[in-house]
Amino acid sequence: MLASPAVFRRQQFLLRCLGGFGDCTYQNRRQQIKAMSGTSIEADAEHILRAITPCLDPNRYKGQAGKIAVIGGCREYTGAPYFAAISALKIGADLSHVFCTKDAAPVIKSYSPELIVHPVLEESYSVRDEERKFISERVLAEVDKWLERFDCLVIGPGLGRDPFLLDCVSEIIKHARQTNIPMVIDGDGLFLITGNLHLVSNYPLAVLTPNVNEYKRLVENVLLAEVDEQDAPNQLLSLAKRIGGLTILRKGRADLISDGETVKSVSIYGSPRRCGGQGDILSGSVAVFISWAQRQGLVTDDNMTSSPKNPTVLGCIAGSALLRRAASLAFENKKRSTLTTDIIEFLWRSLEDISPAD
Repeated sequence: MLASPAVFRRQQFLLRCLGGFGDCTYQNRRQQIKAMSGTSIEADAEHILRAITPCLDPNRYKGQAGKIAVIGGCREYTGAPYFAAISALKIGADLSHVFCTKDAAPVIKSYSPELIVHPVLEESYSVRDEERKFISERVLAEVDKWLERFDCLVIGPGLGRDPFLLDCVSEIIKHARQTNIPMVIDGDGLFLITGNLHLVSNYPLAVLTPNVNEYKRLVENVLLAEVDEQDAPNQLLSLAKRIGGLTILRKGRADLISDGETVKSVSIYGSPRRCGGQGDILSGSVAVFISWAQRQGLVTDDNMTSSPKNPTVLGCIAGSALLRRAASLAFENKKRSTLTTDIIEFLWRSLEDISPAD
C-alpha cells in the first residue's frame, strides 16, 4: 500500500532535515546510518515494543501495569520531572509519583492532578549545618517508605546540583539498589553519577541516558579519552564494560544502546526540532518499558535470535522507538512550533499504531 501524500512528504522532509545525511534517498540514508553505527545492530524496535506492551485485561487491578517514581524537581526546574512522570502515565503506567523539593511540589502538582507528588526533598538553603544529618535521615526515611512499591525509578529530571540535595539522592540510590529496583538516571542525576560511579557500577538494573554533553563527560571521566564518533558503538561498549554491569542509552541521531555485551541502535525517523524536554519523555518511557519487560519475562522469540534479552536493553529500545514516532507525528502537525508537550500528546497515537490496544 502506498503512503498517503502527507506521510510521503513528511518522510522526505525528515530525510532532508536529518543534518549531515546529504542525499535524502532512503538507501543513502540507510548506508550512512550503517557507517555511523559501526558494529551496532539495528534493533527490531517495533517488534520489541509490541512484545513488551501488556494486553489490557479487565481482571488486573490498579498498579499491575506499572508504578513509576521520579526523583527530581527543585525551585528552578519543575517541568522536567513533570514531563517524565506524565509520559509514564500516557504510555500506560497505572501510577506515577514525583519526589521533589517543597518549593517545586505545588508547581508540579498544578500541572496535573494525575501525579502523586511528595514534597520531601530539601536544598542547602533551607537546612542549617547542625541539622544536615537529621534532615538527610528524614528525607531517606520518607522515600524508603515507598521504595518497595515501585517498579522503576527515574532519577535526575529537574534535580539541580545543590550539594545537600545530591547527597540525599546518593543515599536514595544506595537504598534502591539494595532493594533491587530498576533505575533510569538522566539529567543532573548523570552529573551526580559521573563523579560517583560506585553508585551504579555493577548494578544490572541501572540505565544511564546521556545526551551529547553528558556522554562526553562520562567518556572523559571513565575512559580518559575524547568521544570517538567514527567508532561510536565500540566506544560505547567499552564505556559500559568499564563502568560495569549497567546499560547506557546514548542519545543522538541514532540512539545507541549497550549493556557491555552488545550494542543496538534505533534510528526510526524522529523530528529535526530540538525542543528541551524530550530526554525527560524518554526517561519516563524507558522506565515503563523496563517494568513491563521484567513482568513479561522472556519477550523474544525463536525468529529473533539477535534480539537482546536484557530487560533494561529492551526497555531502552522500546522507549527510544516510541519517542521517535511521537516526535515525528508532533512535528508533522506543529513544525517549528513543536514543543515537548506536543510530543507527549502523541505518545498514545504512536503506541496505538505499533501495539493496538484492541
